[in-house]
Amino acid sequence: MPHIVKDLQGQTVITTFEMTPATAFDLMDALEEAYRDCISRQPGFLGAGLHMNDARTRICNYSQWRAREDYQAMLRTPEMRERNRQINDLCRGFEPVMYEVTGVY
Repeated sequence: MPHIVKDLQGQTVITTFEMTPATAFDLMDALEEAYRDCISRQPGFLGAGLHMNDARTRICNYSQWRAREDYQAMLRTPEMRERNRQINDLCRGFEPVMYEVTGVY
């Protein structure tokens, strides 16, 4: 489970996915399966949350990692490379961006 703090000694990654309502639940299922069976078991994984908007056109994923290198290593595993190809087929596109927490209220 993510714990948002300003002085996190780690890496925060926010990924947004754009899709149609027709594929929204299939994409969410694929993401939940990826976290359950693969991502959460990777070295350096701290926690994550998945969010879907009301219109079913966007999913936002918030994840925390011990280090940037841990996140990058997870992306390079053969399993995640295959999963990301399948995820990409379910959406218009997705963009992971690395962030630093600058404030918590």
